Amino acid sequence: MAEYTREEVIKQAEELAKMISSTEEVDFFKRAEEKINENDKVQKLIGKIKMYQQEAVNLQHYQKHEALKKVEDKLEGLHKEVDSIPIVQEFKQSQTDVNDLLQLVTSTISNTVTDEIIRETEGDQLKGMTGSAVKHKRF
Repeated sequence: MAEYTREEVIKQAEELAKMISSTEEVDFFKRAEEKINENDKVQKLIGKIKMYQQEAVNLQHYQKHEALKKVEDKLEGLHKEVDSIPIVQEFKQSQTDVNDLLQLVTSTISNTVTDEIIRETEGDQLKGMTGSAVKHKRF
């Protein structure tokens, strides 16, 4: 059984991160973000959203509930408008795709580490128990 230092593992994690950042999912995310940043309509709507968000914070602070409700309604409408723009939908989907890839990598690493510990300790893989737990009948 090979042993690795913490530094070696971190170096491999950095290499894996570089691989992930070179995937089709990440590339599409970068291109979609660029399109959003170049889109005047999206940028104007985002500017309005930020302005109303600041106004909402102020109204909430001064407990202006009726005015706050109106601003929140405006914000909801602006968010729906932004979300209806195809490039925004593509961008959000690309965020989901990248996140799914990261979750898959994380769960694969976690499951593989657990499986290796069980295997190396001659545990019970079906029960997900290490050899030590099996020997001491810790069910």
